[in-house]
Order: sequence, then C-alpha cells, then structure tokens
Amino acid sequence: MSEDVAERTETASHVRWNVLGWLAVMAALAYLCRNSISVVQKTIREDLQLTEAQLGFILGPAFFWTYALAQIPSSRFGEMLGARISLPLFAAAWSIAIALFGNTNWFPLLLTIWMVTGLAQAGAFPVAAKTISVWFPKTERASASGVLTASMSLGAAISAGITGILVIQFRWQTVFLMYAIPGLLWATLFRNWFRDRPENQPGLDTAELNQINEGNNLAAKPATDVATPWASLLTSWPMWMICGQQFCRAAAQAFFISWFPTFLQESRNITVVKSGFLSILPHLSIAIACLTGGALADFISRNTGGAGKSRKGLAAVSLTLSTTLIAAAYFVDDATSAVMVISAGIYCAALAGPGAYAVTMDMGGQHVGSVFATMNMIGNFGAGMLPWLIPALRSQIQSSPTLLTICGNDSWNAVMALIAILHFLAALCWLLLPLRGNVFDYALVPPK
Repeated sequence: MSEDVAERTETASHVRWNVLGWLAVMAALAYLCRNSISVVQKTIREDLQLTEAQLGFILGPAFFWTYALAQIPSSRFGEMLGARISLPLFAAAWSIAIALFGNTNWFPLLLTIWMVTGLAQAGAFPVAAKTISVWFPKTERASASGVLTASMSLGAAISAGITGILVIQFRWQTVFLMYAIPGLLWATLFRNWFRDRPENQPGLDTAELNQINEGNNLAAKPATDVATPWASLLTSWPMWMICGQQFCRAAAQAFFISWFPTFLQESRNITVVKSGFLSILPHLSIAIACLTGGALADFISRNTGGAGKSRKGLAAVSLTLSTTLIAAAYFVDDATSAVMVISAGIYCAALAGPGAYAVTMDMGGQHVGSVFATMNMIGNFGAGMLPWLIPALRSQIQSSPTLLTICGNDSWNAVMALIAILHFLAALCWLLLPLRGNVFDYALVPPK
C-alpha cells in the first residue's frame, strides 16, 4: 500500500463520489467542445465558404468514425497507462485541438483537427467506465453511470446555451479558444489528485474501501493483463444486442448535437440565438433522465435481486414511449411546444443510457474496457452516419414531389420519423438481450 495513504478510520468516507465528480466534469468538458460547432455551424459555413455536405462530413464521419475506430486501441492504451495518466492526456489533446480548429480556414486541416478531437476523446469514456467498475460496487454502478452520462448532456446543454450568446460578443474562433482552457486546467488538477486504485487514494478510509470491495472483484484485486478473447466477444448474441441498441440510440442522439439547431431554424423559422436556447431542452432532458434512470435502475435491481427488470425492462419500455412522443411532435407547429414534446421523448430514450453502461460492467467480466469500447465503437458508427446521412436524405426528398408531399412539404419531418424508428429498433434490441452470466457465456466460439 502506498505510503501517501492517510490513516484509515472506521467512519465511511465518500471519496468514490469525489472520483465520480472529477469524471463528470471531464465528460461535461468533452461535450462542451464537441457540441460547440452545431450551434454556429451556419456561421462557420458562411465564414469559411463550406458547403452543407462538407460541414456535415466534419460533424459526422470525421469525428464520430474516428472516435469509433479509436475506441478499442485507445481504451487499451488508457488501461495500460491507467486513468491517472491517460485521462489528463486525452483531455489536454482535445482541448488543444478545439483551440486549433478555431484558428484555421482550410477545409482539409479543419477535417484533420476534428478527427484528432475524436481520437482524443475516444479513450476517455471506456477508461471512465473501467474506473467506475473498479471504484463502485455493482449496486451503485447504474447510478454512477447515470451521473457520468448526465454530465455529457449537461456539457452539451451548456454549449448550446452559451455558444450562441458568446458568438454575439466574440468571434466564434475566439470562443473555441476559450473552450480549450477548462480542459487543460482539469488535466493538471486531476493528475495531481487521483490514484488508480482505491486502496492508494489519500482520504479513503477502511469502511469505504470495504463498501467498494463488497461484491466487486475488479476492485478487490488489480486486474491482470489478460488478452481479450475477441472471437468469443464478436460471436456473442448479447454483445450484438448491446451494440445494436447503442448504434440506434447514439445515431438518434447525434441529431441533437449536430443538425437540431438548424432543424429549428429552418423548420420552425426561428433565430440562431433562440434555436441555441431551445436546443438546451433536449440536452437537459437527457441529463435529468440519466440521473433518474441510473437511480431507478439501481433501486429496481436492489429490490428484485437481479438486473433484468432494472436494465432490460426499463430500457425497452422507455424507448417505446420515446418512439411515440417523437412521432407526435409532427403534429405540433409551435417551435417551443414541439421542442417540449421532443424533449419528453428524448427524456424517455435517455432513461436507457445508464443501463447500457452498467450492463457492460455487469456482463464484461475481466474485460469491461473491451466490452464497453466495442459497444461505444458501434454506437459511434451510428452517430457518425446520421449527420452525414441527413443532407442526402433531405436532398432526395426535396427532389421528389411525391416524397415531399408525403412529408408534409418539409423534408425535416422525414428526419424526425427516422429518429423515432431508431428508438423503436433500440427497444427491440433490449427485448432480445439475455442478461444471465456474461457475454462470453453465449459466444459461438468459446473463450480459451
């Protein structure tokens, strides 16, 4: 045990929640940066003379597919270095990248910088998930995951709210430079405070250490460097369902951090500033849902003795409700009222988020990082696809009088229908997901 650990007492400390607080701030800062483009994307297009397709490629594949492809290698890199070193490195890298993005006007360089941003953020959340699995007992993982995912949406909401205001006072390039500062500060402070293992963390006492270790094999002993049985992982039916629900949910959610402000501006004829403020509501809905969904999932799990109802049941029901609400927004003309209905649907969909994170910890065994990274990788393929697909979908509809009539003379209605369908497909994946044992128990190729 490290010599810098303070003498432990029998009164339970709460250091694990401080750790979660640091992870939550990191998540918020990551989404503050990644969501900043969407609010001012029309301004960026006009200033840099970019086409809608070019910026759509930056918002979509350039970020999300780089982010997706880097999930597994960056997760492995992060696990090798440990969270104390890797998370500050990731935060510093994306902070520098957002500053550089605001100070160039050449499309290939913009594309490269935003790919670097995706690369830098790719390893942060698998490492954060692994940290939660080490620092929290199983009965608190959904709640902790809810706080982490809520912080992502909170960061996106803050970005949506303040970016529109700041660009009135400053150039958008200056705003992006300002957004780099908090991430660099977080990286420095976290590196100085955090320890990878609970037993090495100053201020954590014996009572809390016992709470963390209770029923938590990952916390009780350091993980060994065991190679992930990829053939088993990739032939596992539960893994396919976990990835399927993540693909659909992430693709749908990507709309709200890419084209949603433009949807409001063009479909409901409102200003950039008002669209920025209204864009806060879906993000706040996600944040609140993640907090309540995580707490509700853990409550159900503790009172039923299993994860089936708390993970599977809650997710399937909430995603079905989301499908209905988002479809209903078609019949609402007023911008504010429509956003309220859509936000209610997004709230329902987001209730499934903490369960998705927690199920990778429940079913990942000693390979939580790899299972989470695989799920997140597939999810981000979906997230990268949708912003790129939307301009093509709208163009196809606008070129066909028949399709345009079906869509009520507004191609954005087809986009919202697609969001509703994606949530319905995610609900089906949850219904087909078995939750006994771990993902490797169902593999067509048994692990060696």
